[in-house]
Amino acid sequence: MNAIISASDLASDLTGANPPVLLDVRWQLTVAKATGEPPYDGRAAYEEGHLPGAVFVDLDRELASAPGEGGRHPLPDLAHFGAAMRRAGVSSGTPVVVYDGGQGWAAARAWWLLRWTGHPDVRVLDGGLPAWEGPLEKTVPTPAEGDFVPEPGAAGLLDADAAAALARSGVLLDARAGERYRGEVEPIDPVAGHIPGAVSAPTTENVGADGCFLPAEELRARFKGLGVTEDARVGVYCGSGVSAAHEVLALAVAGIPAELYVGSWSQWSSDPDRPVAVGPDPQ
Repeated sequence: MNAIISASDLASDLTGANPPVLLDVRWQLTVAKATGEPPYDGRAAYEEGHLPGAVFVDLDRELASAPGEGGRHPLPDLAHFGAAMRRAGVSSGTPVVVYDGGQGWAAARAWWLLRWTGHPDVRVLDGGLPAWEGPLEKTVPTPAEGDFVPEPGAAGLLDADAAAALARSGVLLDARAGERYRGEVEPIDPVAGHIPGAVSAPTTENVGADGCFLPAEELRARFKGLGVTEDARVGVYCGSGVSAAHEVLALAVAGIPAELYVGSWSQWSSDPDRPVAVGPDPQ
């Protein structure tokens, strides 16, 4: 099954016999600014116009727990997550399509969580809302309650120790911007740098100028150049497990399974006992 869907294919599926449930997960990383600029309000953006029938899902409240020892976006309480998905009309036998404002990070986080907890048919709208050429609506729907019950998989999730081991035994990709990986800047977390052994692989380089994913063969070539071989075990981290989910999605488009370190750098850097590497080299 494809991990992504084009806007034209989505428009066709919505008129079919088994239309997908639509989840709108608009979100942006908010960094405090001296200007006092208010944080991005995904719910307000949703209410200004969304795909017909789409239900808003709040990344910070429904796709993550409160910040703490697990990082800035730790895994959500699964009972809370399941209730949110059922409220949105998600059932195990119904396809789901997730989209956001175009960056793809938040949609990928929802995609990863649903896949990791057992939903068999989840895709991300390639290019997000900007790719959609159909009508939008402001009406907030009230879908019938779904029946999806999350059941986490045994694979696909890394903790800090597993990420450290994978950086030595396999390929651990750092999905953040290169300057954060190298330790030149750190706008959010307490320490700059990267996990020793991790390879810099900014997730922004997985998409074209239109915000859509590069073709699968180009993605495979990119990851091969980063050391991802056919038999390599692959993991990904970022700042807080959001943009890394987008890289896991890119790897899935390329046909490469990968694991996600949800705690990511926000968890790793908060532990003074964890080693930190700086500069362009993995070590």
